Amino acid sequence: MSKQLWNKGFQPDHIIEEFTVGKDRELDLRLARYDVQGSIAHIKMLQSIGLLTPEELDTLLPALEQIADDIENGNFTIEDGVEDVHSQVEFLLTARLGDVGKKIHSGRSRNDQVLVDLKLFFRDELRNIAHAVERLFTRLQSLSEQHRDKLMPGYTHLQVAMPSSFGLWFGAYAEALTDDMQLVTAAYNIANQNPLGSAAGYGSSFPLDREMTTQLLGFANPHYNVVAAQMSRGKTERALAVAIAAVASTLGRFSMDVCLWMCNNFGFIKFPDQLTTGSSIMPHKKNPDVFEIMRGKCNRLQALPNELTILTANLPLGYNRDMQLMKDIVFPATTELIDCLDTADFMLRHIEVKDGILDDPRYDYIFTVEDVNRLVLEGVPFRDAYRQVGMAVQNGTYKPSREVHHTHLGSIGNPANDRIAAKMNEIMKTFR
Repeated sequence: MSKQLWNKGFQPDHIIEEFTVGKDRELDLRLARYDVQGSIAHIKMLQSIGLLTPEELDTLLPALEQIADDIENGNFTIEDGVEDVHSQVEFLLTARLGDVGKKIHSGRSRNDQVLVDLKLFFRDELRNIAHAVERLFTRLQSLSEQHRDKLMPGYTHLQVAMPSSFGLWFGAYAEALTDDMQLVTAAYNIANQNPLGSAAGYGSSFPLDREMTTQLLGFANPHYNVVAAQMSRGKTERALAVAIAAVASTLGRFSMDVCLWMCNNFGFIKFPDQLTTGSSIMPHKKNPDVFEIMRGKCNRLQALPNELTILTANLPLGYNRDMQLMKDIVFPATTELIDCLDTADFMLRHIEVKDGILDDPRYDYIFTVEDVNRLVLEGVPFRDAYRQVGMAVQNGTYKPSREVHHTHLGSIGNPANDRIAAKMNEIMKTFR
């Protein structure tokens, strides 16, 4: 007996079946809970419009809930020969209940069934990403407050520039994450629309109540136009990819800083020995492998938008099987990003920050701008003060005052962490 829902009396060649199914059986296990969730909403709606009797609904609901329990308990598999999770759920129902199990597909296509599963999945994954970002954000803010008075060099062109602080460094990455979260929020809002009822992308002659399924599934609103609903496949994934890439960019850049600050030429920070790795030949080595791997993973994640854009760039209107390949790209990416965020949070729990860095004579020139500004405050015109300090540097007579007085909003003495926390809190309301 064929296990393809679309079977018309012939069996496709084994090679064709394996090539077209690809990794779907493995990847679809992550969609299983959402497929049941979508089916439960759909059959409640079918009963409300008379396509199922109350008795049939009462038969179907407990069976679907049992499948949901099996999924949550790890007892659900997609059998060999079954094309995907949607087929598996329907075959299980039919095997257990008989012909009534075949009725759950009325008014649906696998196109909108897949879409609703993906939308629900992406919505949850974006929520998980948001909370992982928030955890790292909170850690960075805590470290910013803890080390706000510890000065460190600021660099431009990788040359010593002006005084900075660990309060600013940690706090800068915290605020950068709030910018990334705007993109996470945008992707969430795009995912939070109901495509169920759009069928193959052209609607149905059944009087489907799409508002009802929207409410049952907790979507903000439907994709109103049924063609637009189908067109959202690919667009949703690209929005998700942009959000992932943005967070990865910030985390990758932070990882690079950590690798620099850990090396002996800087020596600004360190981690306990058990959080570093060694060398097979050099006994003294303590390597920042965690942050090097993190940097590499985050750089790879930044390629996602380009990969998805190329995959979907020249597709015509309606569903095309190319879209199936997006799951291979996006599903592992959400897991990898969350893993990187949580690992960074774990590592920062143990970071050790050096104090008194700017006491080293190698950083004398870092105070030149402070001394120029001090002269200006004493009444010397800026250009004259600049020349005076510059000549002292050139002549080798410059002696730094080593005094730092930064009080304006967002500066060393006023990092504005409370304002930044308020920004993040406002953004996170979407996910709470």
